[in-house]
Amino acid sequence: MRIDKWLSSVNVIKRRTIASDMVKSGVVYINGVKAKASKNVSIGDKITIEYLKGRKEYEVLQIPTTKTIPKSKKYDYFKEI
Repeated sequence: MRIDKWLSSVNVIKRRTIASDMVKSGVVYINGVKAKASKNVSIGDKITIEYLKGRKEYEVLQIPTTKTIPKSKKYDYFKEI
């Protein structure tokens, strides 16, 4: 699954367009490397997002099989580090 789609599917970022814009602006990293929108996410990857107020890091636990997941189950898909 593409990084922008994963970020929106697991409710880290609310909309895919915002996730795509963040990837294009260079604030999203996968395993320490600046991510491109076409980069696929796999289980075990470390995703870092550099916001203006600080940095958040996530570890991918699962890849969703549907377009969206319930917000109550979002922590089954990632762990905040």
